[in-house]
Amino acid sequence: MSDPIAAEAVIIGAGPAGLFQVFELGLLGIKAHVLDSLAAPGGQCTELYPDKPIYDIPAVPVCGAQELVDRLMQQIKPFGAELHLGEEAVGLEPQPGGRFRVVTSAGTVFDAGAVVIAAGVGSFQPRRLGVEGAEAYEGRQIHYKVRNAAELQGRRLVVFGGGDSALDWAIDLAPRAAALTVVHRRAQFRGAPASVARMRELEDAGKLRFIEGVAHALHTANGQLSGVEIKRADATLQSLAAEQLLVFFGLAPKLGPIAEWGLELDRRAIKVDTEKFQSNIPGVFAIGDINTYPGKKKLILSGFHEAALAAFAVQHHLYPAKKQFLQYTTTSPAMQKRLGVAAG
Repeated sequence: MSDPIAAEAVIIGAGPAGLFQVFELGLLGIKAHVLDSLAAPGGQCTELYPDKPIYDIPAVPVCGAQELVDRLMQQIKPFGAELHLGEEAVGLEPQPGGRFRVVTSAGTVFDAGAVVIAAGVGSFQPRRLGVEGAEAYEGRQIHYKVRNAAELQGRRLVVFGGGDSALDWAIDLAPRAAALTVVHRRAQFRGAPASVARMRELEDAGKLRFIEGVAHALHTANGQLSGVEIKRADATLQSLAAEQLLVFFGLAPKLGPIAEWGLELDRRAIKVDTEKFQSNIPGVFAIGDINTYPGKKKLILSGFHEAALAAFAVQHHLYPAKKQFLQYTTTSPAMQKRLGVAAG
């Protein structure tokens, strides 16, 4: 364990709501540390649909999910938040004096005045290929995310899944692969109709194969994956030569350690009030998809609203004797100075 890092506020979760929480706290002069189990900021936007358009961000008619994250990262730059990525928050313990000890999976320890949980629907873990011995090849020849498409060029590939990720990568890689087969447990797909149509065009043109079935076993030779055996819908077995397996069964959200922190939960969500977005533990707040209250709607713009109100509640919790004034970025010299746009 490292020596504790003193922090005014620790934000758990670097999705859009967590990033905007940095901004709202920064306007009030409060610096935050941000934790996320993922290796990059963005939460669901980055992991699940980085290229998908979002249409309900105020004053932005259309915005790509990754573009939204990039814009938020630019917006919070003036406030110097420290991001601790690839670190899951595994411990939250109230301390004397109303502070909190927050511990991450990497051994980082925080002495925090307030904690804002913006963990979406929990930490995401890929749904894995359920065949014996698969774990030994994960990250080498079995992948749940494409990190370098160039390395797959000229390879014999098998893509598992029936959603947008599986279809998008199959369409992208089919012209460049030595051979590509899409395997899905049923003939109907969950992906966009246009993507399904394009996959069928490539199938008709002989650029890829489709098999209705599931993975049954792996074939290996000399410590390397050499192929996979598919159990077809008619229960027959078919062997496919393969150098790389791309598995897109989606990401399973898990509440994880948060469930053990003494927070009042309702269906795996943290119950909060609608004045402060505070949990049953004073000084611990929750915003975004992780929280619940009467009338809750799981929308990004709702998370932004919650972050604004939670920021004032965090300020009051940290500095109860300080008078609060509603200031506007258009007219407040103090806020403009914090934003780095003050004249002179």
